[in-house]
Amino acid sequence: MLNIGCHLSSSKGFLAMGKQALKLKANTFQFFTRNPRGGKAKTWEPSDTAALLALMQEHGFATLVAHAPYTLNPCSADPSVREFAKSVMAGDLANMELLPNQYYNFHPGSHVGQGVETGIDWIVSLLNETLRPDQTTLFLLETMSGKGSEIGRSFEELRAILDRVQLREKMGVCLDTCHVYSAGYDIVNDLDGVLEQFDHVIGLDFLKAIHLNDSMTPFASNKDRHEKIGQGSIGFDAMVRFVSHPKLRDLPMILETPNELPGYAQEIERLRDAQI
Repeated sequence: MLNIGCHLSSSKGFLAMGKQALKLKANTFQFFTRNPRGGKAKTWEPSDTAALLALMQEHGFATLVAHAPYTLNPCSADPSVREFAKSVMAGDLANMELLPNQYYNFHPGSHVGQGVETGIDWIVSLLNETLRPDQTTLFLLETMSGKGSEIGRSFEELRAILDRVQLREKMGVCLDTCHVYSAGYDIVNDLDGVLEQFDHVIGLDFLKAIHLNDSMTPFASNKDRHEKIGQGSIGFDAMVRFVSHPKLRDLPMILETPNELPGYAQEIERLRDAQI
């Protein structure tokens, strides 16, 4: 069964998100841990998270993906920005343990002119200060499109981070289809080759989740512009081959396409029906 869902608003609580996912015929979903453009987090109610966990068990949900706010830049040149990222991630981890064994996805950040090596140094430092041996939450580095000074545009950059994280068993990777295609990995014409490269550089055991998006911009454009499934440069047929691939099909796949809920429901239905 295809494990697919979309990004949902957490404003009405966790149980409400779970019920909304069921209405969309989804069996996973993604949510922001706090305001995506701000830093303040709502208090997570243990009774609400427990109710969601019960619903997930009843309906056979796949692992959920929580997304850190966009404001985080773990490798900023500004110490106060890095300290903000550290504070947010530590707080998010404490909350995430109310939903045991789920995923916490974050953008590696932008080195803003310091250079890739310095940026990676800061990211590794933050992770080594934040991760805990007893946590059940897995932190996911997201593959990026390569705009500006983003880190994570190549598998090698992600590997360089993973190699230096002390609690590497608490780490994984979320592959964004729009981002990797825009970064120059041809998942349309050479999906097997891209997965072989990922396995050689990082290891497929680290691949834990997928952001399933078409791309508004062409191959290797280094732009982060998501498009609805089948309406972009990746195309519907390539998306079907992707979700049907035996090395990918069991992973939780999250739609981040420019849709409202009815549009997400249609994409979920189309991809389920077309799965090879």
